[in-house]
Amino acid sequence: MSTSAERLFGKIRKLTGKAVGDFNLIEEGDRIAVAVSGGKDSYALLHVLEGLRRRAPIRYELVAVNVHPGFPGYRSEVIAGHLKESGFAFHMEETDCRSIIEEKLRPGSSYCAFCARLRRGVLYTVADRLGCNKIALGHHLDDFIETLLLNQFYVGTLAAMSPKLLADNGRHTVIRPMVYVEEEVIAELARRSGYPVVGCACPACGTGDQKRQRMKALIREMAAENPQLKRSLLGALGNVHPRHLLDKRLKTF
Repeated sequence: MSTSAERLFGKIRKLTGKAVGDFNLIEEGDRIAVAVSGGKDSYALLHVLEGLRRRAPIRYELVAVNVHPGFPGYRSEVIAGHLKESGFAFHMEETDCRSIIEEKLRPGSSYCAFCARLRRGVLYTVADRLGCNKIALGHHLDDFIETLLLNQFYVGTLAAMSPKLLADNGRHTVIRPMVYVEEEVIAELARRSGYPVVGCACPACGTGDQKRQRMKALIREMAAENPQLKRSLLGALGNVHPRHLLDKRLKTF
């Protein structure tokens, strides 16, 4: 790893470690399934969590889990090669999510969101099989604030993502340790570290989530005027004032 890559890695590790401490994401004895899709975010998450593990005062285990979505051209062998070369424990799961999506996706629904839900369900099943109590996902700061805006603009809710969430099945805790890390920093680390990024091979790739792309463009435009915009939006998620909202369930009237 080059000196510049080491600096970026150290920065991401520090921010990830802060999130782990702030939200108590990792505890003694955890066995964590780290979702590795082959994208820059999941590679960065896996390597950074391993870097933290080696320095941690507690004991925990990592298992990289890849879910093949069933799209032709998805190069899972490249991912497996990197995981093996890097010395990670890993599991490769074959699925046919593609057929399910083609059969069940309703007109007007998000292809990407449906695919993500299917793969998440597979992750829960694999985590059970591997004896993992937690599942780590590579969502970063940009994902959090884009989701916040998407929910406000298109759903009518004040909600984003949570860095730590008990799954609906009550057995797994989903963690997102890179909540403080901006996407551009991850992208630069992936480039300088030579991570073998693999595309999802999805037929909707690049067109499947136009609303999120619009949020990205909006944030980019506004951040040009206010460089602290992203940090401000993220800060808002932890600085809620119920008395100034309209939710009658909060009983603040």
